[in-house]
Amino acid sequence: MFAILIVFTSLLFVLAACGNESEQEASDSGSGDTESSDNEKAAEEDSGKPYIAIISKGFQHQFWQAVQSGAEKAAEEFNVEITFEGPENESQVDKQMEMLRAALDKQPDAIGFAALDSQASSPLLEEADEKGIPIIAFDSGVDSEIPLTTASTDNYAAAALAADKMAELIGEKGKIALVVHDQVSVTGAQRRDGFVETIEEKYPDIEIVDVQYGKGDHLESTNLAKTMMQANPDLAGIYGSNEGSAIGVVNAVRELGKEEEVTVIGFDSGKQQIDAIKDGVMAGAITQNPEGIGYETVKAAVSAINGEEVPENIDTGFYWYDQTNLEDEEIQAAVYE
Repeated sequence: MFAILIVFTSLLFVLAACGNESEQEASDSGSGDTESSDNEKAAEEDSGKPYIAIISKGFQHQFWQAVQSGAEKAAEEFNVEITFEGPENESQVDKQMEMLRAALDKQPDAIGFAALDSQASSPLLEEADEKGIPIIAFDSGVDSEIPLTTASTDNYAAAALAADKMAELIGEKGKIALVVHDQVSVTGAQRRDGFVETIEEKYPDIEIVDVQYGKGDHLESTNLAKTMMQANPDLAGIYGSNEGSAIGVVNAVRELGKEEEVTVIGFDSGKQQIDAIKDGVMAGAITQNPEGIGYETVKAAVSAINGEEVPENIDTGFYWYDQTNLEDEEIQAAVYE
């Protein structure tokens, strides 16, 4: 009996020792995670570089990848750290607000922001302002006094040029329609208003029969454009206000076999638009300077961090391109695939 008690007691000691060892390992493991996180944070702090959080309107289009490329070039040139992110598509306002919230929580030295919805972002922009974090708007301006500057295309003027080209190509008469990416962003409103108001003011024999909003989604824009052409068999032209809208219009024209009847004018660039221009399905388009937008956003943020004045607006320019000038050097520098 005494021998059995000795064996049992020894077994308890062994189990207790194993338990303590496991607890220690778990503790060590947890400590390691914390240490790793702390090391990452310390590494960021030790880099000594200002940190700029950039929130775009999306990642869906090649346009945004070109903007990111320009931002990264500027970050390297000005020796700053940046992060660049955006929602999966340009209808995800809530997702963009979550990203802006997370960026604020990281306490960056500056924020670059392209608003999907100016009104929805107002509370967070006010919080950034209260914390002294400079905001640089880009691409789509923000309907607010808080951003120090906006690096963007003059979208109203660019849309007005698109309207002039449409009028020229259809002989300044006939029915036309618009597929616009949205009506809540500044770019959506300006690219609609610049086009519509130019047509209404300068071309009395052109009738705008429909304006629809496809959220920049090419499938939804395709359906909208098909409905427009079916409702108006004599439609002379359709204007798509961004990459997704324009691709949708091109696809609709192809599906209905209207290549010889409907003049398509686009906005932005991308491989499918360039191919459509080469094929003659799209007459031409407005291209911005996306790399320039990204570059100027980071450059302005660095100036703001250093306490330097920045201009109220930074015009990054735009061009009309079609089959006649697609290979020109200045156009090739602005289009992207």
